[in-house]
Amino acid sequence: MKADLTNIKNIIFDLGRVLLNLDFDASIKAFQKLGSDGAILDHKNAYADPIFYNLEVGKITPADFRSGVRKLLQNEQITDPQINEAWSAMILDIPAHRVKKVQELSKNYSLYLFSNTNQIHINRLLSEFKTQHGFDFPSLFKAVYYSHEIHDRKPEISSYEKVIALSGVNPEETLFIDDLEKNIVAAQKAGLNTFWLQNGMEMTELF
Repeated sequence: MKADLTNIKNIIFDLGRVLLNLDFDASIKAFQKLGSDGAILDHKNAYADPIFYNLEVGKITPADFRSGVRKLLQNEQITDPQINEAWSAMILDIPAHRVKKVQELSKNYSLYLFSNTNQIHINRLLSEFKTQHGFDFPSLFKAVYYSHEIHDRKPEISSYEKVIALSGVNPEETLFIDDLEKNIVAAQKAGLNTFWLQNGMEMTELF
């Protein structure tokens, strides 16, 4: 299935699973090794604690987050690097073929990124991307918008409205691509054109 680019001048990409490969289970397993008995962070309740949401919208600092993780895992001996490493275990890679496609699209469209993320994950991503590809990740886009920096997150309609206002795009001329249906529905309510990248689809094949 191809994305409809009729009258489209701008494309807003989600990050996780659209561009970036993720493994949520990797962080769950890493946290369990640091002290959880498995009931605190299992596959059903993982990331349900408010500290994860608060970090994602910038309500708390990474230091506050790490203190919260120590309490959550009932282990005050865990070091900052250990927590950062466990929390970032889910961050995999952005494959070269997706990078190439974004670069190609940037010749004809204004590209933006809008991601629910946090400072710890972005620090890891920026470092690993530069190592793998040899240039800075944000340079792929006209602007990047991270939830922890705009203090709002998908699928809140207000988050899309912030991105639209900050970028200055016309929603009618803008395509938003995300892998979660709830984010797509909310984006449509904000006036954006959308494409839902479902399981099994590959971003590079949309264009």
